[in-house]
Amino acid sequence: MTLTPHEGTSVRGVKLHNRDFLQESDFSAEELQGLLDLAAQLKAENKAGNERQQLVGKHLALIFEKTSTRTRIAFEIAMKDQGGHTTLLDPASSQIGHKESIADTARVLDRWFDAIEYRGADHATVLALAENSTVPVFNGLTDRWHPTQMLADFLTMQEHAPATGSLRYAYVGDARYNMGNSLLMMGAIMGSDVRIVAPKSLWPDQEIQELAQARADISGAMLTLTENTAEGLAGVDFVHTDVWVSMGEPKEVWNERVALLRPYRIDAELMSHANNAKFMHCLPAYHDQNTAVGRQIADQFGLLDGVEVTDDVFESPASIVFDQAENRMHTIKALLVATLS
Repeated sequence: MTLTPHEGTSVRGVKLHNRDFLQESDFSAEELQGLLDLAAQLKAENKAGNERQQLVGKHLALIFEKTSTRTRIAFEIAMKDQGGHTTLLDPASSQIGHKESIADTARVLDRWFDAIEYRGADHATVLALAENSTVPVFNGLTDRWHPTQMLADFLTMQEHAPATGSLRYAYVGDARYNMGNSLLMMGAIMGSDVRIVAPKSLWPDQEIQELAQARADISGAMLTLTENTAEGLAGVDFVHTDVWVSMGEPKEVWNERVALLRPYRIDAELMSHANNAKFMHCLPAYHDQNTAVGRQIADQFGLLDGVEVTDDVFESPASIVFDQAENRMHTIKALLVATLS
């Protein structure tokens, strides 16, 4: 579907009705900030108990090819709070990608639903859903971008920022995929001071860097990619990371990745390079041995106190990961209200 704004819901004067939400680069800084402002407003109304339902009678299809805790529950609660309904489609309960093409699935679903959310591996899939649908399509996560997470991350940083003005943050770890790409791009659009701190082989690819720099040239954002942790964290107010390895990846990948990223593990010493920074993580995090993956990595590599982040940092007062997780729901609600009401 087209990304051209239609008449409808206005957020700070920005028209967002019937818009897809596929990747950050489809939007202006004013549009993204409008969503953040709406999220803050809806969050305050929710806390005060005077939230007004604006999505009564609306139906949202949730397609989950990848497992989910925060994204799924955030969409479900957001729609319910606003008077709408959700239907879950997972690989075991739908024909998508099996007996039916993505295009045909989109053309069926848009006859019944007011919007479609997709969470899976291939970014081409969510693009195909949008191309063949007449209703808004939302990217809940792909291998390339994680735009709904960015709304939550930026709302959380704006809530905790020590001063008004541009945000200063670093992403530390494997930056080749959705979190590294999206934090670089969102910061570039929003005029932030963004640091990607990782081995050069794990930086976002050149195309992503060029797209981000083009937006930074407009916004005045400062983009830094460095292998040096002290340089990368100097003066930042927020430090982000994500998991290094996933279940299902071969042992050889684990060996190589952990060895490469071990100097980039978020511990107290690394955090000391920053400006009394807050710690952020999109979750789940391997900060202890209370998960199967955590135990497996701890046993194999001797990382007994956490993998990408140590337990003492994760559980410290500097950690705002659960504020960040809560804000998934408030920002997704803002997206739904802005595009569907």
